Amino acid sequence: QVQLVESGGGLVQPGDSLRLSCVASGRTFSRYAMGWFRQAPGKERESVAHISWSATYIDYADSVKGRFTISRDNTRNTVFLQMNSLKPEDTAVYYCAASSSPLRYTGGDNYYDYWGQGTQVTVSS
Repeated sequence: QVQLVESGGGLVQPGDSLRLSCVASGRTFSRYAMGWFRQAPGKERESVAHISWSATYIDYADSVKGRFTISRDNTRNTVFLQMNSLKPEDTAVYYCAASSSPLRYTGGDNYYDYWGQGTQVTVSS
């Protein structure tokens, strides 16, 4: 099994930046793809970013493209989400997820096998 723990959320003003981290433990020797999702109150959970194990394939939601950057350090079993130019509509609980699938990610959350508990990001003036 794999356990995922997110950190780095908080309350910031529009235009500020945050860096989220997700540390994996347990069965971390497999080649997991990773992703970040978010869910705002009353809304569906949506994919924010995805990164393959080798980081050769990366994808972003249109709403965050150009502002967010996903990266990973496999030696530390950690995936990051750098969030710049934050907007109020970015307010949500952010979750990281891991997948053992060898297939290319094409969207959705069924692709992922493991989920973290989430970290709150609030963007407000």
